[in-house]
Amino acid sequence: MCQVPRILHGGAVKILDDLNIVDTIAFGTETEDYAALNNIANIITDEPREFSNLLKEELKQGVSFPKARETALIKYLNDDVRYKDILNNSNNILGVEYLKALKKLKSNITPIAIKREKVYYNDNFIVDDLASATAIRKMLLNKDFGSVRKVVPRICYETLLKEHELGNIIFDLQRFEKEIFYTLRKMTVDQIAELPDVTEGLENTIKNAANFCNNIRDFINIVKTKRYTQTRIQRILVFALLGITKKDVLAAKKVVPYARVLGFNGKGKLLLSGIAQKNPKMEVITSVKRFMDSSTNKIYKRMLEIDIFATDVYTLGYRNDSMANLDYTKNMIIM
Repeated sequence: MCQVPRILHGGAVKILDDLNIVDTIAFGTETEDYAALNNIANIITDEPREFSNLLKEELKQGVSFPKARETALIKYLNDDVRYKDILNNSNNILGVEYLKALKKLKSNITPIAIKREKVYYNDNFIVDDLASATAIRKMLLNKDFGSVRKVVPRICYETLLKEHELGNIIFDLQRFEKEIFYTLRKMTVDQIAELPDVTEGLENTIKNAANFCNNIRDFINIVKTKRYTQTRIQRILVFALLGITKKDVLAAKKVVPYARVLGFNGKGKLLLSGIAQKNPKMEVITSVKRFMDSSTNKIYKRMLEIDIFATDVYTLGYRNDSMANLDYTKNMIIM
């Protein structure tokens, strides 16, 4: 069980590739048409001039980037029937991103697309004891533990029930509402401009909205546009809360990302040995304190500082015990 650096969530595939022991990556999709996913990934990776021009034209219409890219791809591929349905589904889009990452890395990892059955990403119902993550979160929010028990493994259910009773389950950013607005109001417009994903004067809109709002939903409704989606704004709020800057992201992209071990069993122990043999330069962190005390790599230390701070902020959302420094005090799980 490994944790990728939060600052490089999009770099998860790169971490798997750099471990040099991973030969396959599997992901869920809504389609069985793997070739279509691969065709889309090839175009996004290679960016043919015709496609780039189509994308620019669509962006000029004032639509969001995801919508502009979807329309440009359909026009470029000249097949509305085959590709429109694919690009309207969340897991398909995520699958394309996995394929794109593998292509950019020229990775030898084999991708396997597994079609989701019966329930999809945002479905809020149970079919034959199967449910989406969205539905499970809604069940937990409504304290419908009977339904949760039907759709998750026993050990998972017991863990969720325990954490819910402790008040440690956090459903959304609203739990950190006050901290976010405190941060944004404290920041200058220039500091907001240095947050990743903030472009084209968006910093002014964010600052003004933060000064006139005190709840996340109103803030997002004010700031979001066709170009700036809710998901993008939520990412920006997390960047602000954790103090992540464009400089941090650029620096992190220049290094081989570290892998942080949260726990392992007997097989995992063998895998850790395999990683050390296959890629001795890969930074595998098993002790946060030991790494922070001994490492001389400023970029790694900055990345891990953000990781540690993220845990400290996350625990502020706990109902009862909001302790800090859990990354130092919580032991690895060894089975």
